[in-house]
Amino acid sequence: MSILVHKYSKILVQGFTGNEGTFHAEQMIAYGSPVVGGVTPGKGGQQHLGLPVFDTVSEAKEKTGANTSIIFVPPAFAADAIMEAADAGIEVIVCITEGIPTRDMIAAREYLRSRNSRLIGPNCPGIITPEEAKVGIMPGFVFKKGNVGIVSRSGTLTYEAADQVVKAGMGISTAIGIGGDPVIGTTTREAVELFASDPETEAIVLIGEIGGQMEADAARWIRDSKLNKPVVGFIAGQTAPPGRRMGHAGAVVGGTEDTAAAKMRIMEECGLHVVASPADIGQTVRKALGR
Repeated sequence: MSILVHKYSKILVQGFTGNEGTFHAEQMIAYGSPVVGGVTPGKGGQQHLGLPVFDTVSEAKEKTGANTSIIFVPPAFAADAIMEAADAGIEVIVCITEGIPTRDMIAAREYLRSRNSRLIGPNCPGIITPEEAKVGIMPGFVFKKGNVGIVSRSGTLTYEAADQVVKAGMGISTAIGIGGDPVIGTTTREAVELFASDPETEAIVLIGEIGGQMEADAARWIRDSKLNKPVVGFIAGQTAPPGRRMGHAGAVVGGTEDTAAAKMRIMEECGLHVVASPADIGQTVRKALGR
């Protein structure tokens, strides 16, 4: 089983005919993802990569039945693209775009509160359910099908965690890169809750970063809910100095509770299996599952 995306998804690409949209749509199609078309205003009625192009998301949804969207739209227009997808009733919206103004994302997130849509990202690698659907920019060959869920703020570490899990003789149910911006659609805790409800996800890998409270919130939820699935945690940025942004816009230590050490301590106190290096993720998951 999987969460959010699967072989029955119907995927729409917003920004379909642009360079980024074209390149990654080709990769998604080659992987076997069920892409049904795309949106580029002003190019409706054309064909691209053998699929129909529409002027609006609402028209695309009406004609194709799309329920999932991936956004490759420049930062100035990306928040509008998110809201357009939500307004059209797209259930899962994945926004890859980096550099969206924070004010725009605050407006988009508030807009989503009244819609039945889940946003992943922005500034994220997307979602993959191995051998079923890749809705993102991750290297698909790294991911093998299995029963370990991954939620990560870091794109690169999403791939590294998957590789470690596979090398340890297991596989991935679904991997979600939630994004590293200060304002994102789905939090670490919310992603963990989705995995907790998936009967075929037997263990969860939680990869966090310095800055913010998302990892602490997730760890406390895991403790309070008495989750009966092992969770392996890693925090990137263990040597980062306070006040300096490291990589992602949201990865900046602003206080004593959002350092890597503080987050790792909280996760340990809440019963997570905390590792100091991503190289230890696979074997730690294996041991936690008693294999």
